[in-house]
Amino acid sequence: MNPTPLRTYLSALIVLALCAAGAVAADPSAALETLVQEGLANNPEVHASQARWDMLREKAAQAGTLDDPMVMFRIQNALVNDPFAFDKDPMTGKVVGISQEIPFAGKRALARQAADQEAEAERWQFEERRIELTRMIKENYYRIFYVDQALPIVARNIQVLDDLIRFTETMYGVGKALQQDVLKAQVERSKMEDMQIALQQQRRSLAALLNSLLYRPAENELPVVRDVTIVPLTASIDELAALAQENRPLVKRLAAQVEKGKTGQALAQKEYYPDFNVAFEYMQRDPVMEEPGDDMYSLGVSFNLPINRQRRHAMVAEAMAETNMASHELNMLRNTIRQSIADSLARLERNRRMAELYRSAIIPQANGALDAAMAAYRVGKADFMNVLDSRMALFDYERQYFEAVAEHQMLLAQLEGVVGVALPPVERSTGK
Repeated sequence: MNPTPLRTYLSALIVLALCAAGAVAADPSAALETLVQEGLANNPEVHASQARWDMLREKAAQAGTLDDPMVMFRIQNALVNDPFAFDKDPMTGKVVGISQEIPFAGKRALARQAADQEAEAERWQFEERRIELTRMIKENYYRIFYVDQALPIVARNIQVLDDLIRFTETMYGVGKALQQDVLKAQVERSKMEDMQIALQQQRRSLAALLNSLLYRPAENELPVVRDVTIVPLTASIDELAALAQENRPLVKRLAAQVEKGKTGQALAQKEYYPDFNVAFEYMQRDPVMEEPGDDMYSLGVSFNLPINRQRRHAMVAEAMAETNMASHELNMLRNTIRQSIADSLARLERNRRMAELYRSAIIPQANGALDAAMAAYRVGKADFMNVLDSRMALFDYERQYFEAVAEHQMLLAQLEGVVGVALPPVERSTGK
């Protein structure tokens, strides 16, 4: 049997696979951005974080205000044997009074400032949650992209293996192939089918996760992600670290907590000074016999004695510890950010170069190796295993190419989460 038609068929399939691996029809950034905006608008965790921020803003509006004044009514020096007689004793009177608690100067302003800073910290926590959700959506999107590219490659490889099995069985029937060739091809075909089942299950799981992030029903269908554009990044570690310092919400949250701790220290120092209570009372008296029953008033100021110094020392120490904790966490975060940036840049460059190497060199070379193996097999200078190994190698390289593209974009999404802002895209096609 002449293997030329089979070789022609295999070559056509390989060309189609390479075209699929290299072609980029459109930039999917608009579709991805739509998904991100939907998630930010609908995700309940984001709404819960915003509700907490709203709560603390309203709480801050209450901080630093004076307590409600106290109004008092009483009957003073009434006679027990005639409790409602106000004209029998000149000391009997009806009293109305009002009093107001007044904190020591500066306490109310510091309390309001501390509450505002706490609300500000929660605001940045809300923004951090939005960035985290954006990163999760993008990472999941690119994982789906890899699966959606791997599934057609596996399906094409199964089809090629089916043709190889039929061809090998025919050659075995005429004594020009070994039975082990047929069995080996069947094993590889079963392995491909197993991979196909695993990828299909992974696609369903990833779709359910993405739907969950978007607050959709888990069973909603998601369209196939066909095209992704590699976005190379040329920024330096220092530039990205500066971006993170300026834009990362978690940095701003910890900075607000440091300021809140300093305000708490100043407020705790104020506890060494007394608070005041100002009271005014007016007593109305009735005339009694020869007494004219002149009305009277009282005006007084009372204050606490801050003699419990140990408690106040502990309050100051608590505020200082809070400040130190937030300050150290901020320094640790800055160090972690810089380390993450350096690691991400190295891995981004590796995956970009790998994708380029697969696209421009390894896959074409593997295609050439397969052609050479087919040609040698046709004239009896190579055995069937060389053809099968070349076909499986080409399959692995095609899959690894898309894996490198997806990994590059996931790393970019992670880096955007570290920096706190979408990095400026410089478009570079993954295709030829």
